[in-house]
Amino acid sequence: MKPIALLGAIALLGFTVVAGAATPEAQLIAPVHLLSDSLNKGDTKTAASTLSSSGVTIIDEISPHIWTGADAFDTWLKAYAAWEQEEAITDGVYKMGKPTGVVVNGDHGYVALPVVYTFKQKGMPMREVAHMVFVLQKEKSAWLITAFT
Repeated sequence: MKPIALLGAIALLGFTVVAGAATPEAQLIAPVHLLSDSLNKGDTKTAASTLSSSGVTIIDEISPHIWTGADAFDTWLKAYAAWEQEEAITDGVYKMGKPTGVVVNGDHGYVALPVVYTFKQKGMPMREVAHMVFVLQKEKSAWLITAFT
């Protein structure tokens, strides 16, 4: 293959990969993964940056089971930490699977995906398999999470 043709093929392949990463679906999923990755690292500031500035709704198995509004994430984090302490849970890690549903409707989106939560409870390794759902809204040029359960 001639050098010019090879460079053209490489450039075209690079453009295709970049264009594929910028699909609406990929943009929608990115904040979901950033939220999970940030929480796994204990980086609540970055995790909070994935949430809508107008507030969020969180539904969880932890009492009181629902948090809404601008301070929902902070109050959920406190409840989550208290629950971990009460249940003697440590080393929690969330691993997101491949989305089973991604819907983009203009500036609103929906992502459903399997999640595996591994942790230790009273020192014993545990594993919980679940499905999570995220609702997002495009604000300015970024997708932000408005709800998750």
